[in-house]
Amino acid sequence: MKFTVDIPDIAECGVTECVYNTDRACHAHAITVGDGIRPGCDTYMSSTVHTKARERRAGVGACKVTGCVHNDDFECSAQHIHVGFAGQSVNCLTFTAR
Repeated sequence: MKFTVDIPDIAECGVTECVYNTDRACHAHAITVGDGIRPGCDTYMSSTVHTKARERRAGVGACKVTGCVHNDDFECSAQHIHVGFAGQSVNCLTFTAR
C-alpha cells in the first residue's frame, strides 16, 4: 500500500554524514523533528554508508516541537525546511520560536 500525503519537503540537508543524505538532499521517506523542546532531526544517523534510494525525497512526517510557529497539531506547516548543524546538534534550521 502506498500513501500520498502533502507534507513539507526538506529543501536542503547540510549533514552530509547522515545515512539518508546524498548530494545535500535527504532521501528518507519522512523525518521526525524534535524532542518536545529542541528541534533536532530525530531521523539522523551518522554513517559512511549512504542510502541508495536517490529518487525518493524526504518530507517532515511529524514535529514534536510545540514551541515552533510552524507546528500545527504536531505537523509542520512550513512550505519546506532546511536541516543542518546548530552547534554540535543536527537541527531543523527553519525552527522559529512562538
